[in-house]
Amino acid sequence: MTYPSLTSSVDKKSRAPPNMSSSFSNVRYRMVSAKDDDIGVASNELTSENPTQSEVGKIKWKKLFRREEYPGSLLFNLGAFILPALYGTLSKLWVANIDSSKVVTTDSYTYIGVIVEVLNEGLPRAAWVIIGDKSTRNVQSRLNLTYTLIAFQVFFGAIMTVVFIGSAERLASAFVPEAVRQASLNYVRISSVQALSSSMSVAVASSTRALDHPDVPLLISTIQFAVNIILDLLIISKFHVGSFTPTINTQALVRMTCDLSSAFCGFIYFIYIALKMQRSIDGREGKPGVNFASLWTLIKPGRWTFFESALRNAIYLWLIHGIVSMGLNYATAWGVFNNIRWGIVMVPVNALEASTSAFVGHAWGAWRAQVGPHEKKPKATLRDLYKETRLSNKLAISRPAFVSCAIALAVEIPFCIFLSLWGIRKFSFYLSESEPVALITEKMWRTIDWCYIFYAIQTQMAAILLSTTPNLYFIQSLGSNLLWMLPWAIAVMKIHMTAENAWTYHSIIFGGALVFDFFNVGLVLGVWTWLLRRGRLTLMSLGSVGGSG
Repeated sequence: MTYPSLTSSVDKKSRAPPNMSSSFSNVRYRMVSAKDDDIGVASNELTSENPTQSEVGKIKWKKLFRREEYPGSLLFNLGAFILPALYGTLSKLWVANIDSSKVVTTDSYTYIGVIVEVLNEGLPRAAWVIIGDKSTRNVQSRLNLTYTLIAFQVFFGAIMTVVFIGSAERLASAFVPEAVRQASLNYVRISSVQALSSSMSVAVASSTRALDHPDVPLLISTIQFAVNIILDLLIISKFHVGSFTPTINTQALVRMTCDLSSAFCGFIYFIYIALKMQRSIDGREGKPGVNFASLWTLIKPGRWTFFESALRNAIYLWLIHGIVSMGLNYATAWGVFNNIRWGIVMVPVNALEASTSAFVGHAWGAWRAQVGPHEKKPKATLRDLYKETRLSNKLAISRPAFVSCAIALAVEIPFCIFLSLWGIRKFSFYLSESEPVALITEKMWRTIDWCYIFYAIQTQMAAILLSTTPNLYFIQSLGSNLLWMLPWAIAVMKIHMTAENAWTYHSIIFGGALVFDFFNVGLVLGVWTWLLRRGRLTLMSLGSVGGSG
């Protein structure tokens, strides 16, 4: 173990004289503030050159679970993803208790979120490769980028909220079955506010994860979950306060309140962290803030993730419109199925992806700093990409993704088997209070559950492309959507589908897409490796590490 040398701020009288033993000269100091320099020696901490084995073990364990390390980051991200998933499940239970026929109405919140996802998956996903680069960008630059990202997202999120509220009838006609459409208009209007709250939450969460502060999105999720549960128990549950009868609009108002409050709390906590980070900035560089140079820096990689999300979600919503037209039971079953797969099964996958993206982005920035941030066609070795880099024994660029793949397999395979054999029908009935819906959901899950093993792996592999070369990430997504999803979306318009035979086709479309994506991502990763090894992949210059971004 090596220790940093004493800094110049220590009084020379406090330094060990040359004739003192070497064991005393190898000490580590924790400096106090400048105004206390006269008592600095008395307050210094000495660390022995040869700590005991137990001390070494404690140090390693503490370091392992810091948020700047992969295991600690994963724990924070797991907590941040699991809490909203739990509430999404509970919200269906509340609505099922109020009126089981209105469970499908809650899916309008999800589908509005899919539209907003185009905004939230644009510039925020550029955070991994831009803000996550702590090797060629200084604190000033990274904070400029973060402030700009949040301002951009909030501005357009507010615009989308106004548009959604004004077009509530069209949204309801697209995503709510006719039987409950008219009664769902107010629910759709209230749910439209999530465009503002989610755009702020996602911007803050993505940028702070890239800044190695996954505690911020965890705080957002914790506040959202805790306040939701408290208000739901007081207002919506069977044991609610007062004699009034809650409706699904009551649940929507509670959710809107909690979404907004958690988003603003997360933003305030980010400001607190940013102010602490600014202390390390030279005052001559000016204060970090929003600027167009940072916006352009984010747009260059962010345009690819925006186009990718727009194409993917447009095709998905096209297919969803057909699912909604299959009737109340089928549409409700699809919503329950979505809640199970995305709200529960994929929580570990999403947490792993967030950690993978952050640490691949860090490793990529370190490698770019080594080969030269202005080098547009650098060459990489297999050791740089897949083994161990020459950068102070740091992980290879793609190593975090392979670690995440192993964890995903260890978690998802047993869970999917357990759910298919024992839990799916009971859980579906629990969420819908409908036996026909539970039977349809069981059929859906048992048909394509195995496909989500492929999804768990390809998500981690795709994160390599997302955090290094977003243009190749766009290309692989373009292949999946144009070669698989779009042809099927066109085909279903020509096929006479009913509620009885619809899942035959939908299982091929959605399950097949997961398997196709797995091989497609593998192919593009192979091309990525080949191009980097031969220096044929053109990369954007990282520019100055200074404050402009």
